[in-house]
Amino acid sequence: MTRVPITKEGYEKLKSELQRLQKEERPLVIRAIEEARAHGDISENAEFEAAKEKQALIEGRISELTEKVAHSQIVELPQHVDGRVIFGCKVVVEDLETGEVSSYRLVGPYEADVQAGTISVVSPLGKALIGREEGDEIKVQTPKGVRNMEILEIQP
Repeated sequence: MTRVPITKEGYEKLKSELQRLQKEERPLVIRAIEEARAHGDISENAEFEAAKEKQALIEGRISELTEKVAHSQIVELPQHVDGRVIFGCKVVVEDLETGEVSSYRLVGPYEADVQAGTISVVSPLGKALIGREEGDEIKVQTPKGVRNMEILEIQP
C-alpha cells in the first residue's frame, strides 16, 4: 500500500468531511428516500430519483475519502528550513520570462489547490522544486510549455 504524504491540517480536513458525510448527509438522504417511497409509485417519482442520485454521490465521496484517509501519512511541517525546498515549506519563485512572482506551499496531492497557493510535491513544479536552494534556476514543463523559474525564497 502506497502512503501519500499529507499535512496534519489536510488530514483533519479529510476526516472532518468524511465524518460530516457519514453522520449528517447520509442520514438526511436516507430519510429523503424513505419519504419519497411513502408517496407511492417510485417508477415515476422524481423526488425518489433525485434522492437516490444524491445518495450515490454521497456514497461515492465517502468511499473516496475513506480511501484517502487510509492511504495518508501525516508529515510534520518544518519549523525551519536548511536552505533546501522540502515538503511543507513555502517557496517564492519568479518566472524568468514574465517576471511574475508567485509563492506556493508544497503539500501532498490530496490537499493541493493552486488557487489557495498550495501545490503537490508530485506535480511537475513540485518535483522540480524539491531539494533545490534559493537562487537555483529550474525548468518546468507546463501545459503552456517550458517555464524557466528562479527560487527567490524558502520559508518554513
